[in-house]
Amino acid sequence: MRGLVTIYRRELAGLFFAPLAWILFCLTLFYNAFVFLLALKQYGGHVNLALEVTLGGGWPFWVLAAFLPAALTMRMISEESRSGMLEFLLTAPVSDAAVVVGKALAATTVLALIWLSVPLYALLLHVLGTPPDWGQVLTGFVGAVLVSALFSALGLVWSALTGTPLLALLLAVIANVGVLLLPLAGELLRGLAPGPVDWATTRISVIDNLQSSFVTGAFDTAHVVFFVAWTGVFLFAAIRIVEARRWSV
Repeated sequence: MRGLVTIYRRELAGLFFAPLAWILFCLTLFYNAFVFLLALKQYGGHVNLALEVTLGGGWPFWVLAAFLPAALTMRMISEESRSGMLEFLLTAPVSDAAVVVGKALAATTVLALIWLSVPLYALLLHVLGTPPDWGQVLTGFVGAVLVSALFSALGLVWSALTGTPLLALLLAVIANVGVLLLPLAGELLRGLAPGPVDWATTRISVIDNLQSSFVTGAFDTAHVVFFVAWTGVFLFAAIRIVEARRWSV
């Protein structure tokens, strides 16, 4: 993709030079530390269970997963569209795919650094004499990054559809929560066709695909494909929207 590295470096620098990423980073560090210590106390000092909660095994993780990618991506296209920078960017010698994928990679990189705080907690405990299950920690971290990539791609879809960052944030958070709650719709429809509904629910459940593999310390390529495939679908949708904007320039 022509210009991918350039777009990625530009967006990454923009995120780190803006206060939003640092604010989110600091707030998330305090939030994860509080959740981790609370879980550690609740589970009687069981390190692996406490780490599991912060990497997808409990609702505190999903609160962040639904909000953080939307907050980081809300300005990436919508703000540039409102300021006129997007039109300038689209007339530059870069492909539409490079624009969208570069922005998605930048957001995912920042989120990966945010989630890296949890392995740091594990490292601290290891130094203090309570070694965690490092396989579970590492797969949980990979799973958190894959979830972040998926929701970043979905956030870019809404950022491309609207010229108002706050509206893009609101719509992206609603969409993220909707994706997480899709299996509940399957539960309501289970009485109509139990077999097909169960099959479909398994394949659209972000939570189940994370918790049945990465959170438990397993690394199943089928679950990796699930996240990569859905991320690709949302990136493709965002690329098509940006491409429509190019033709309107």
